[in-house]
Amino acid sequence: MALQARLTITGRVQGVGYRDWAVATGRRLGLTGWVRNRSDGAVEALIVGDEAAVGRMIEACRHGPSLARVDEIDVDPVDLDVLPEGFTRLPTA
Repeated sequence: MALQARLTITGRVQGVGYRDWAVATGRRLGLTGWVRNRSDGAVEALIVGDEAAVGRMIEACRHGPSLARVDEIDVDPVDLDVLPEGFTRLPTA
């Protein structure tokens, strides 16, 4: 069973390449999911995969790309019936 988590990442996380970095990192870790900017200035991500890979992604998101400054990450478990395919970038919500 895949672990599923929704992350809300705040700080200086828009305009610094965070979404592209998250897509590349998620794919490298073998995760599925998505990442998007939010209109409130946060970045939101859904990550799905084995527990170890999800944990590595959450830890990586605490730092992000070199230009980012992550102030906080909220991690909420989710239980989706339909899982995403691949790891993609979605439009701003």
